[in-house]
Amino acid sequence: MGMASSDPRGGDRPVPAGLADDHHPPNGALSADDDPAPLDRAAVLARLAPRVAEAWSSFDRPRPVEPELDADLEARLRGGLPESPGDAEAALEDAVRVLDASISPARPLYLAYVGSTGLEAGVLAETLAATYDANMAVTAGGADLVERQALEWLAQFVGYPLAEGSFTSGGMTSNLTALLVARERALPGSREHGVGPSPAAVYCSAEAHHSVVRAVEATGLGTGSVRRLGLDERRRLRPAELHAALEADRAAGVTPVAVVANGGTTLTGAVDPLDAVADVCERHRVWMHVDGAYGLPAAGTASAGALFAGLERASSVTVDAHKWLGLQKSCSAVLMRERGGLEAAFGHEEQYMLHHERVTNAVDRTLEYSRPFRSLKLWLAFRVHGAAMFRHWIERTLDHARALAALVDADPTFHLVHRPTLSTVCFRHVPPGVEDLDRHNLRLARAVQLDGRVYLAPATVDGRVCLRVCFVNFRTRPEAIPFVLDVVRELGEALS
Repeated sequence: MGMASSDPRGGDRPVPAGLADDHHPPNGALSADDDPAPLDRAAVLARLAPRVAEAWSSFDRPRPVEPELDADLEARLRGGLPESPGDAEAALEDAVRVLDASISPARPLYLAYVGSTGLEAGVLAETLAATYDANMAVTAGGADLVERQALEWLAQFVGYPLAEGSFTSGGMTSNLTALLVARERALPGSREHGVGPSPAAVYCSAEAHHSVVRAVEATGLGTGSVRRLGLDERRRLRPAELHAALEADRAAGVTPVAVVANGGTTLTGAVDPLDAVADVCERHRVWMHVDGAYGLPAAGTASAGALFAGLERASSVTVDAHKWLGLQKSCSAVLMRERGGLEAAFGHEEQYMLHHERVTNAVDRTLEYSRPFRSLKLWLAFRVHGAAMFRHWIERTLDHARALAALVDADPTFHLVHRPTLSTVCFRHVPPGVEDLDRHNLRLARAVQLDGRVYLAPATVDGRVCLRVCFVNFRTRPEAIPFVLDVVRELGEALS
């Protein structure tokens, strides 16, 4: 006979006797004869909380050096598969030490690639999401409402007219999702019958992210269908060249599938002229996707918003909240201007996942099946901090890029490779007497990484090796900007 328990839907409902509270082991732990090792939850949480607090505190200021793993821990990391239960607190301590000795983009002078901030709200949301482990492939109750609201808030923040969308694992998956929708629109039935022998093409600038090429490969169109077009003096796609390429392909019997415009390139932060690109796309009746994985949050700011004029005309957009919105990986989103494209590309019937009347499952609108509750991070961050604070933080990182560019301009031993559009700055150390500047800057980038006070990365712009920094971390302070150049100068002079 089951025991009664209070139910929020009204009345008492029976609970199987074996699951009643008085049958649970202390602290809710599994009993000793269960397969998993018993875990003292209260003790582990008490041990973990101060470790998380220490990590958060360490992110507030740059570290002079990065710690290294000790020999004992390195030996354990080479060990075989454990057969017997171990000490949970000791394992947790090892995990903390491994992570503390790992490169974290949450540190304020991590300026390589496109990092993040590691907002505390994201940690809390990730913990809750992992605890409850909601299945976002099917109806998930309250989690579905949060996901929809997070999509709406994100679209409002960047100024995009959302009809439908989905959270994904990253910009690669978001771009692929959009291109699969575009493929089905341009080549109806291709998801069932394949793309066939007729040629098709996707158009982007020479500076588009390689995830666009990967996505085209995954759609079955092949790398040869990518049309990489030239750049103007601001490293933007040339609309006239796009128009000419579309006309030439149409005349040759090639079907245009999509144009991928940049909403902030990874290399230099360039933003394509979206309004002019939209004009071309409308004239040729071709899908326009904006890859704004890195740069699109700047559309919500006063100083950079005008760069994104025409965004609202795009058929779809990608934006990664785990970059310039400060959250932990992974939290990307693909947004659609019209409803129905996602279901046309991904909807299906499955014997173990039935549709209730005409209501589809979430998986009918996504590429992924096992999809975690990623949107909770963004939802909680907007609830905690508010949109105005995010705009302020993004504006400050834009200021950092302008400040660094001004410092580079003022120093004759440095050369600014491009004028920053967003928060990315590429520059070279050009000391007198150094003949091979490419080799020098490559060695300098490695020296800066090994030094540890600042973390940046080398890049190649127009065939020249340079130093690239990207300001997306909200913890980076204005007073740190001169320090970045001081460190680079010091190490560069030692190499030259």
